[in-house]
Amino acid sequence: MLDGLVYDLKGLKCPLPVLRTRKRMLTLAPGTLITVETTDPLAIIDIPHFCHEDGHSLEQSEVLAGGHRFVIRKKA
Repeated sequence: MLDGLVYDLKGLKCPLPVLRTRKRMLTLAPGTLITVETTDPLAIIDIPHFCHEDGHSLEQSEVLAGGHRFVIRKKA
């Protein structure tokens, strides 16, 4: 995990992880890194799709015990 902002969305089901991540990204400065942690099995599809659609960079994606971690850089 990279240093910085960690957004814990464990326990939320689709579409809430993406909706909450999108809302949180609105408050961040361009280029900011945010680490999103989720237990939603669909997040492995939804989060990369969200990044692509909104123009953010998915810097890292990893499988954790019972979930996933995504490191996203807000678009410039």
